Amino acid sequence: MSTFMFKTKNLDYTPVSNVFIDNFMAKARGEYIKVYLLGLKYCVSGEIGVNSTLIASALSLLETDVINAWNYWNDEGVIRLVPIDNMGNYNIEFLELTKAPDNRKSVNLLKELDNSMVKDMLQDIERLLARPLSPKEMTTYLGWQNDFNFSPEIILLLIEYCVSKGKSDYRYIEKIAVSWSDNNITSIDEAQDFIKKHEDKWINIRKILTYLGLKNGDVMKPQEELLEKWLNVYNFSLEIIYKACDICFERLNRADFKYIDGILNSWFKDKIKTLQDIELKDKKKINFKPIVNEVSNTNTKKGKGKFHSYDQRTYDFEDLERKLLGWDNND
Repeated sequence: MSTFMFKTKNLDYTPVSNVFIDNFMAKARGEYIKVYLLGLKYCVSGEIGVNSTLIASALSLLETDVINAWNYWNDEGVIRLVPIDNMGNYNIEFLELTKAPDNRKSVNLLKELDNSMVKDMLQDIERLLARPLSPKEMTTYLGWQNDFNFSPEIILLLIEYCVSKGKSDYRYIEKIAVSWSDNNITSIDEAQDFIKKHEDKWINIRKILTYLGLKNGDVMKPQEELLEKWLNVYNFSLEIIYKACDICFERLNRADFKYIDGILNSWFKDKIKTLQDIELKDKKKINFKPIVNEVSNTNTKKGKGKFHSYDQRTYDFEDLERKLLGWDNND
């Protein structure tokens, strides 16, 4: 359970920016919009804070939906999400939204459609998406040639890649295009290499999530970073990570990323590489015996002790008895 503290504004109404409606609302999932609006209401009405369980209950959502929503809006630059501690608590600040200037070069759509190569590319995109393109989509895809230096082949490969993942939403495709541009992809070979590396990473991540009984949508960015650390920084095999998950389940009866991370951190420090290394480490713990100081019985080892080290006297008890009774004076 996480708690979110609001930077309150103490208003009697809930103002929703037109920039949010025009630029952010259309591309966001419905549950994310619900979380944003309810959080905004809490903020402007003077609520100090509320935990994710209450928000989820009020909106009939899963708690993971609430947490994923706040991470989404933080990534979009709509709010500022700042951790308070290591217990999953945050400060949330609703940012002033301003319409960002469009620095992209304008595209003359009618002129571009006279180009047979451009027309063929747009028709191929429509076949991939199994639907006609809107003028805005056409303008955006054509603009990538100038803005990102993408060739028609790269654009088709990008959209084909998104469709193969079951993602045909225009906003998702645009997000992938920005990611490719940020990674300086300008050729088919670079694009294919990027896809392979990204998919290889996510194949293993999906296997771990499946083992934990989770879905991709249930994972927040901090958890994704932990998964990448286990795989790419520590270079642990899946069987090692699975073993840490098993230990977590045995001890907590649930999946806990921080607990699993603690186990793997310890194994990394101990240079654990295989399951056999883990077994050896466990055996050492079992076979370890504390040193106990044994008090030796010197009497039993050396025979006589100090009490017996002197010569014992012998007594004539009958003679002593006569002396005590005065019989020794009688003749």
